[in-house]
Amino acid sequence: MKASIRVALIAGLCVCGLTLPLAVTASTPDLDNPIANCLKAWGDHPFGDKPQFKTVPMSVKVFGLGSQAADTEKTGAPVLVLVEPSVNLAGSSTIELMNPNGWYCMRTTISVLGNVNVRAHCKAHLAATSAGSTAVGNNVESRTLRDLAVSTLGSVRVERPCD
Repeated sequence: MKASIRVALIAGLCVCGLTLPLAVTASTPDLDNPIANCLKAWGDHPFGDKPQFKTVPMSVKVFGLGSQAADTEKTGAPVLVLVEPSVNLAGSSTIELMNPNGWYCMRTTISVLGNVNVRAHCKAHLAATSAGSTAVGNNVESRTLRDLAVSTLGSVRVERPCD
């Protein structure tokens, strides 16, 4: 078996092993308290003690095929959004968070042998629910988001365009 195919198979198994616990966690009622973690990270926020939030579903791309996560709705008031995990294996994917009034609480992004680009409106608020790690990769931080990703031979970049 060629070395590149062997690496891709091993990476695929790693991603499956990493995403299985994430999927189970996301389905539990408590959600491991990701919203509370983000609210604590922001400190001052407009949502009160028991905030309502919407969810951007999990996205998975393998070898360039699959779904991408996006929230493009623009609201007149602040809205709290839980962004479920994003998984990318051997390809490129983009997560679009384009509401200028969005307060985006991001669960872990996993990139193995690929690149993930997070496009967030320049006025949007971003926070991660937990710390990430990098192994032979590149996690580029924005001014308000740290430790977003688990990257192995890949990268996660945050870009903040304004309309």
